[in-house]
Amino acid sequence: MTPAFQPPPETITLEKYEALPEEKRIEVFEGIIYDMASPSQIHQSLSMQLSTAINSYILRKKGSCSVFSTPFDVKLFDKPLTIVQPDIMIICDKNKLDGKRCNGAPDFIIEIVSPGNPADDYIRKLYYYKNAGVREYWIVDPRRKIVAVNYFEENLVSVQYPFDSILKVNIFDDLWINFSDISDLLNI
Repeated sequence: MTPAFQPPPETITLEKYEALPEEKRIEVFEGIIYDMASPSQIHQSLSMQLSTAINSYILRKKGSCSVFSTPFDVKLFDKPLTIVQPDIMIICDKNKLDGKRCNGAPDFIIEIVSPGNPADDYIRKLYYYKNAGVREYWIVDPRRKIVAVNYFEENLVSVQYPFDSILKVNIFDDLWINFSDISDLLNI
């Protein structure tokens, strides 16, 4: 018995993507739409703590980079269309911002793993972020209580640290994030 013929999924254009309702949480990989789950409470709490730590550092240093959090689109590639919504991102090149999205790779991305689909962050996004030119990518996994640091500029991929670590954000000279303080605060 041969499998039934299935036509390839319909690909989406940027124009069709922009016409979708704003409340629809999706990402697009090579023109194919993927639905995103709503974040959990621990996900949101981690995102807030990390964004605050990074933004406070940039403001204190009077830096030129900006911190954004989801939902904010990043168009990694035009053809085939690839649009993601990282949990947290740092963008240092203001020319990549057009008022609607970031066009091109952010300098730094943090994804907080959702229990329903960890492979998305560990495999798919790792591949796309590295190939798009993201300089540094952290995968924060609250279930496993680890942070996987991927510093692509130094070819360091998936160096894992426990949640009681103090980690350096490699794209900056002196930004350290104390995960022990964050996990204590959030009772992780």
